Amino acid sequence: MSLKIRLARGGSKKRPYYHVVIADARSPRDGRFIATVGHWNPMLGKDSDQRVVLDADAIKAWVAKGAQPTDRVLRFMAEAGLAERDARNNPNKAKPGKKAQERAAEKAQKAAEAAEAAAE
Repeated sequence: MSLKIRLARGGSKKRPYYHVVIADARSPRDGRFIATVGHWNPMLGKDSDQRVVLDADAIKAWVAKGAQPTDRVLRFMAEAGLAERDARNNPNKAKPGKKAQERAAEKAQKAAEAAEAAAE
């Protein structure tokens, strides 16, 4: 049985609240889970100490049993000092798409032609 430490959504419409749970990887997001080990309230300010609350001892015990955290939970664990998370860097993510680059090149070419025509 593959265990995941992941988020289960609660709260009402447009007012999310998440429980950090231990669940079988095959069970649905808000479905059956084994244990609750914390919660996350994204509606609170980022400086609030009640925004993310984790039970460190329980999480360490479940990780020792083989539970794998999801990326978001791993971020929370890294902030709490429970795990190491590799920094990710994708320099290509901020670049415009292929079509946008073509349009920009075409626009620059037209501007250069217009400048040449104006100079003559």
